[in-house]
Amino acid sequence: MRIRIVDAFTDRPFAGNPAGVVVLDSFPEESWMQQVAAEVNLSETAFVHPMENGDFALRWFTPAVEVALCGHATLATAHVLGRDKVSFHTRSGVLTAVSGGDGWHTLDFPTAPLTPVETPSWMAAVLGAEPVGVHHTGPNTDDLLVELAHDDTVRGLRPDLTGLARVENRGVIVTAAAAQDGYDFVSRFFGAAAGVAEDPVTGSAHTALAPFWSPRLDGRTEMTGYQASARGGYVRVELAGERTRLTGQAVTVIDGELYAGAS
Repeated sequence: MRIRIVDAFTDRPFAGNPAGVVVLDSFPEESWMQQVAAEVNLSETAFVHPMENGDFALRWFTPAVEVALCGHATLATAHVLGRDKVSFHTRSGVLTAVSGGDGWHTLDFPTAPLTPVETPSWMAAVLGAEPVGVHHTGPNTDDLLVELAHDDTVRGLRPDLTGLARVENRGVIVTAAAAQDGYDFVSRFFGAAAGVAEDPVTGSAHTALAPFWSPRLDGRTEMTGYQASARGGYVRVELAGERTRLTGQAVTVIDGELYAGAS
């Protein structure tokens, strides 16, 4: 059984966000997929199998839990399958990926609804920065989106990961307007509660970042986000009402054999 490691939302190895991709004939026991994801120990490992209608079924696992939506591992899977267009049946509905034929893939995802919430009393101390405002994203992502005042504040955060691990949501997105040309906003994503201390580039978070930033950028629907992790990565977003399109590139860095097959 083959397993690939693909760097997503980047055009070069050792940048963007690495994901494991395992192509199967059918889904085995959930416990086996979770064990493989824990062994691979990347923020997500994708498991995919073909369906009778030509579409594919897709699931994603962090080292600790299964998640309902993942952007970078979907991009990685589309890259591995190498089709012009593919439809994935997931816990978040049917998602499509279209290849531009130039190394770029565009994912069609549900837009995350945003609900303003009161800033939790613990947040400033745990993040190490004072929030401007907080929104809840859901239902597929279930994150807290936190706006900070400055680009360099986002980049310089050194949050209390132990404190973030106690957050009941999937993760915490922090974001600010970009301070330089080339992209429109910056972000970082902390998912300690889901077994991911900091995710390098989080496609699914951009389904919330797109509707958050569009009205703050004069109603623009096409934007570029930069996720300012140590690896870094760019996500092109297009807000189309209830759907958000995410565009990025991907590079395969490892193509290997998985010997611990499912029983």
